[in-house]
Amino acid sequence: MGSYQEIRDELLKRLREPAPGRVQILSGPRQVGKTTLLLEMATEFGDRATYFSADSTEAQMSGWWEQVVRVAKERAYKAGGGLLLVDEIPYMPDWSRRLKSEADRILRGKVPLHVVVSGSSAIQLGKGARETMAGRFERLRLFHWPAMALTRCFHLTPGEAVNQFIQSGSYPGGQALLGQPDRWRAYLRDSIIEPAIGRDILNLEAVRKPALLRQVYAVAVGHPAEIVSLQKLAGELAERGALETIAHYLQLLEEAGLVAGVRKYSERTIRQRSAPPKLTVLNHGLIAAMGPAPQREQAPVRWGRWVENAVGAFAWNAGQTVCYWRAEPLEVDWVLEGSWGAWAIEVKTGAYRPQDLRGLLEFCRRYPKFQPLLLCNEGAEASGRDGGVRTQSWASFLLNGPSKE
Repeated sequence: MGSYQEIRDELLKRLREPAPGRVQILSGPRQVGKTTLLLEMATEFGDRATYFSADSTEAQMSGWWEQVVRVAKERAYKAGGGLLLVDEIPYMPDWSRRLKSEADRILRGKVPLHVVVSGSSAIQLGKGARETMAGRFERLRLFHWPAMALTRCFHLTPGEAVNQFIQSGSYPGGQALLGQPDRWRAYLRDSIIEPAIGRDILNLEAVRKPALLRQVYAVAVGHPAEIVSLQKLAGELAERGALETIAHYLQLLEEAGLVAGVRKYSERTIRQRSAPPKLTVLNHGLIAAMGPAPQREQAPVRWGRWVENAVGAFAWNAGQTVCYWRAEPLEVDWVLEGSWGAWAIEVKTGAYRPQDLRGLLEFCRRYPKFQPLLLCNEGAEASGRDGGVRTQSWASFLLNGPSKE
């Protein structure tokens, strides 16, 4: 899992290795702690560290990069080892070529300097690293915070953390504003959504129809945990575009850490790609920014969608491979593979009957490597267990992942 603490520990381990080493590229969505982590490293290494942000006016000036590197090298030689930290490096013109050239010079000259760079644009970071930095970098990726991180960092009870994870997401920077809904939504729009779309995607990727991209985002966020064909998605958009363009924009939104178009599970790649995606919003703050969260009693169907989406988003952010499965009239909400194991998951937020689990059992019959798991309301686990299916409350799952019991 790419949790903050795990990434921090791994980065520290790599930076304690002899320098020079490979460039460390830290990526992840906006407001998940990348800058905080770099500043922590600057504090940890003290006078040996040099921190700069490329998302500044100075970074656009001629000679800025050369000055940054010169200062870092001087400190490294003086202290017998150093650390250069560059935040939001994709905003530096021609960043990948210039970083590659400097990394090669550091390596050839055996300069005792580690280099760590970060960026919110996984699109640009990934493309530049693959095309120019091949063999010279290692990548670390932060994901959206899980509910458990909210209990540790903000001293919430497990129940409070799960409720918040579902109803308002897990952006750490918005915690202090949760009691002021209008201000909190303005923070999400101005600090996360608009920069992610207006800067990370539109400025760094060739997007021919910016208005269409924004519409695809709005429609996708409005349909959490729904299987929506590209044709239907196109029908809801005010501006029409080719299905290939819409699919491409969904991919850009996923790489920006906003919305994932989860694929249907199939052992054949062609069938996976031809099936409609299941729209999964990767942080519930993005949904809540559009309006209040549903109440379980007043809007049970909508509440169920939010819980189902939260389960898929949690697994996606934990680095699992996430799919869904459908063979009319049967369906499985989530199919997971990864460090948690292989699971087929059905989410129920209301009363359920044994026949409601037919899709889950049929899928596991066809694909025996998957274990069936029913997620239900707390206190309703007995019915699923009586039907011979491993059962767990969705609240427990959102805190700890799949139970091994």
